[in-house]
Amino acid sequence: MECTATAELTLADFDFELPAELIAQQPLEDRSSSRLLRVRPDGLDDLGFGDLLRLVAPGELLVFNDTRVIKARLFGRKPSGGQVEVLVERVLDPHQALALVRTSHSPKPGTRIVFGADESAATVLGRRDDFFELAFDQEVMATLDRHGHVPLPPYIAHADGATDRQRYQTVYARHAGAVAAPTAGLHFTPELLASLRERGASCVFVTLHVGAGTFQPVRTDRIAQHRMHAERYDIAPAAATAINAARAEGRRVTAIGTTSLRALESAAGDGGVAAGSGETRLFVTPGFRFRVVDRLLTNFHLPKSTLLMLVSAFAGTERIRTAYAHAIARRYRFFSYGDAMLLERPVRCVTPGRPKREPSSASERQAR
Repeated sequence: MECTATAELTLADFDFELPAELIAQQPLEDRSSSRLLRVRPDGLDDLGFGDLLRLVAPGELLVFNDTRVIKARLFGRKPSGGQVEVLVERVLDPHQALALVRTSHSPKPGTRIVFGADESAATVLGRRDDFFELAFDQEVMATLDRHGHVPLPPYIAHADGATDRQRYQTVYARHAGAVAAPTAGLHFTPELLASLRERGASCVFVTLHVGAGTFQPVRTDRIAQHRMHAERYDIAPAAATAINAARAEGRRVTAIGTTSLRALESAAGDGGVAAGSGETRLFVTPGFRFRVVDRLLTNFHLPKSTLLMLVSAFAGTERIRTAYAHAIARRYRFFSYGDAMLLERPVRCVTPGRPKREPSSASERQAR
């Protein structure tokens, strides 16, 4: 297993050329008809997503993120007539929120932003790092429901529509609060979930509300200098119990998406996964020591992104480079509406207890 120190890595280590036509602009008609690239320690398999059913063993534990995407993007105007785009990051209370604000000039405290013909409005209270604190005249969620748009990623060229309101959401989404979808989960249908359970797999749900920071580029050349935005997560006691039981019994734990993985690894300690709510700034880079997750189902990620760094940490930088080159050559569909990968970590040896993994070097593990 590669043990590259985080301090040695730069953005250039996570760059690749992607033909624009491989960026999926629309979801497939059938959620589960996407392709699946299986990345084994010793090779690659070109599969269909439905093949996941035969790759999941009885007793395996699948961990899903049940966050629900809110209509977090608002288009408004200042009293001067200037156009404003607001992307709500987090609802602080019924009338206040943190948001990214895009306008020709940075808004000052007291600036009013009006949304829609009914004069719904918010006032800028101040700034917190990259975000602005806004006070809404009406309740935040009511304003978003009335005037908000699905916050599609910037690489999707079309405006959000009825299809996106349905398909940029997992079928098991429950807890509202995300501004980006946990995209690995977009491939699942109720029928496939039922078939996995019939096969003997267990499904549990955790919540991590994906924040607007997921759209922000890494602005430092040296990876170790990057600081993640905080994201909220919650792991219910029953879910923690199921995860810890699977680990104790040597059953495989598969994270459905990088957000599920980050929630689990953020809550992991010497005593296992702890139940409860918290915030995480966990930045997973090569050298990270994984405590919980054995396999990761994920989509393909952007060049120079923190998610590409995470999958490189999980499967190995060279293995990911090889897999991405293969996917480009085979014309896989990339990013949120694209195809999926199943990443398997190398197993060093197996004992009657927990499978032991190859050791990794110490890496920067940011405070939860």
